[in-house]
Amino acid sequence: MKIRAAVLRESGLTAPYAESRPLQIEELDLAPPGPGEVLVKMIAAGLCHSDLSVITGVRPRPVPMALGHEASAQVLEVGPGVKNVRPGQNVVLVFVPSCGHCVPCMEGRPALCEPGAEANGKGEMLEGGRRLSQGSVAVNHHCGVSAFADHAVVSARSCVPISDDIDPVEAAVFGCAVLTGMGAVVNTGKVSPGASALVVGLGGVGLSALLGARASGANPLIAVDVHQSKLDLALSLGATHAVNARDPDAVAKIRELTQGGVDFAFEFAGSVPAMELAYGATRRGGTTITAGLPHPQDRWPLQQVSLTTEERTVKGSYIGSCIPARDVPRYLGLYASGRLPVNRLIGRRLALEDINSGFDSLATGSSLRDLIVF
Repeated sequence: MKIRAAVLRESGLTAPYAESRPLQIEELDLAPPGPGEVLVKMIAAGLCHSDLSVITGVRPRPVPMALGHEASAQVLEVGPGVKNVRPGQNVVLVFVPSCGHCVPCMEGRPALCEPGAEANGKGEMLEGGRRLSQGSVAVNHHCGVSAFADHAVVSARSCVPISDDIDPVEAAVFGCAVLTGMGAVVNTGKVSPGASALVVGLGGVGLSALLGARASGANPLIAVDVHQSKLDLALSLGATHAVNARDPDAVAKIRELTQGGVDFAFEFAGSVPAMELAYGATRRGGTTITAGLPHPQDRWPLQQVSLTTEERTVKGSYIGSCIPARDVPRYLGLYASGRLPVNRLIGRRLALEDINSGFDSLATGSSLRDLIVF
């Protein structure tokens, strides 16, 4: 079938993207779903820094590539062997499909699925190969999802059904922002009630983590960003304190607020200075967790001796160390009950044609979680 998709043919074009237009809306051919695959019609897709990092070249991926990885969709057709979803269902799409049989999957860590990571790096489907093309030229998939398109073929293992009482547009952010942020707090950090927590970087992922830390009973709960508007939003969402990252005394202020540093510091900005701030504000015996995605060549100059003398823990968190089939329904349940107001993290609703200007707003840090709505 013919579809319309936002295609990246060259990374590294300079902003403003509304002028350089790294993403072109093109007509592509989409093959039907094979065994274990699903044809979906997109409902909404979020603009995320993981997409932007492919546009800038920070995370190199093969081109041409149809971008987009955080989305909600409606199932139209299922391939042979698919039993977890049926036509007509709304689903959240997860950007690392898990094979179920590699060592991480068998250990209950599907976010680290080895065949899923390999397929994503190649721009292929979990089941192998590509379903997108333009004439005789194959077009690569982004994270097995390629959500900036009106239709897609995805692995059934990327699909988590959602109930009919959930707003399917707002559900899109559960595929990345909420899974990553909430999961970093609940799964990776296992934050307990009364533990102090710090969230550095208040994008869609960071604000989701803030909501997760509040739901977990973190206190005090400190928000850090360079944008005052986001600090104000964080305070309205339950942060007890807000500190501007540009303040040269930011670490000292946080340590003073918490009598020596926080129990848990979460870094979502994807930069070395943000990681240094998070680590510097963590107390002796505390845990610093990062879900940021800096350039692969960036290096963080860790004071190694502090790991020993202060019994520090530093952890990475990918997709919130999640088990999607377990966690997406749980987080959607919290959202439906009003305990996880994810709707307040959502910014503008854009047409696919406005995608380049949407990434301009994301690059400046001025936007919330903008959505492409189909």
